[in-house]
Amino acid sequence: MQTITGNTPLAPITGGAPVAAARNTAVDAYRGFVMLLMMAEVLRLPSVARAFQGNWFWGFLAFNQSHVEWAGCSLHDTIQPGFSFLVGVALPYSIASRLAKGSSFGRMLAHTLWRSLLLVWLGLFLRSQRGPITNFTFEDTLTQIGLGYTFLFLLGFVRARWQWVALGVVLAGYWLAWAVYPLPGPGFNYQAVGVPPDWAHNYSGFAAHWNKNANLGNAFDHWFLNVFPRTKPFVFNGGGYLTLSFIPTLGTMILGLIAGRWLRAEAPRIPFKKLLIAAAAGFAASILLHYAGICPIVKRIWTPAWTLFSGGICFLYLAGFCWIIEVKQHRKWAFPLIVIGMNSIAAYFLADYFGRQIADAFRIHVGAAPFQIFGAGLEPLTRGAVQLLTYWLILFWMYRRKIYLRI
Repeated sequence: MQTITGNTPLAPITGGAPVAAARNTAVDAYRGFVMLLMMAEVLRLPSVARAFQGNWFWGFLAFNQSHVEWAGCSLHDTIQPGFSFLVGVALPYSIASRLAKGSSFGRMLAHTLWRSLLLVWLGLFLRSQRGPITNFTFEDTLTQIGLGYTFLFLLGFVRARWQWVALGVVLAGYWLAWAVYPLPGPGFNYQAVGVPPDWAHNYSGFAAHWNKNANLGNAFDHWFLNVFPRTKPFVFNGGGYLTLSFIPTLGTMILGLIAGRWLRAEAPRIPFKKLLIAAAAGFAASILLHYAGICPIVKRIWTPAWTLFSGGICFLYLAGFCWIIEVKQHRKWAFPLIVIGMNSIAAYFLADYFGRQIADAFRIHVGAAPFQIFGAGLEPLTRGAVQLLTYWLILFWMYRRKIYLRI
């Protein structure tokens, strides 16, 4: 059984049995890098920066380990699109592997539907860990992928031009739906939907269609999320995150599907020209849309401009990892990332589900003193580094024994 982020490199040849191609280690390393960024939240760099007010170095690191408030991008904001993009990259390999093993389309579709439902359920499970009842919220990364994964699978069987058409329909249709949704009136109470009085990120004019919690996505969630049992009625998401973001997230996965198709079709060559042109086109289109006031680049609501902008970043990352690892053959340095990337679901659960238990174990059995060796201000970083190393050692133990969590 294949993980959703697997990279099984089987390439069928005409008139014979499938032939195993060399594994694209760069994809595993890129996936490991994305998961490392997520697991590294335990380093708590924003807390360290607060202890060293005015220090540009810690301030820079803290910014890049935090989500931007609205428009723009930090390194931390590239985690979810990278994870989603790589799901798409893996799909051509997964389909080829299953076809080579004799799976029918019907069996693969049934398995895909099961995967999609399981991903949605896992997302709900992780969001409900410390609540009195199930927290029916659908903005978790796994849930967002699950909601779009079956559509992505079906697109894996169509010609490349139809994948591009699907991408255009998804992004343009989503943009149009937001654009025609009525703007709030002049007396709209933004504080009632969780927007602080000093919020400096509200747009005026046409771009106001993408203001926080006063948009089509929040209106949908105000209806949809209140269909489910809740401890209190849903009014807004404090971070501005939305269920409907799974639609443009599907766009990110389609970009990954296209990239994966290029990699597999041209292996062992790396299609650098295509990857770099795609990156440049994504940057140019998204920046134009943002500064023209047509569609801002906002990760929290996953605007179409964000899909293009973050897609450009993903294409660049993929090209960079391929160049270093597959072309220059510099592989040894990437081993720690590969250990993580080949077991990404386990890494996700270690950080999201077991992280608190591991942190509590250090707090109870070790105490604070050993982590203050470099001073109290650096205690969060020292403690987090030990916890991050623990995550990796667990994954390394699983890697050595070929234990992989699969969906």
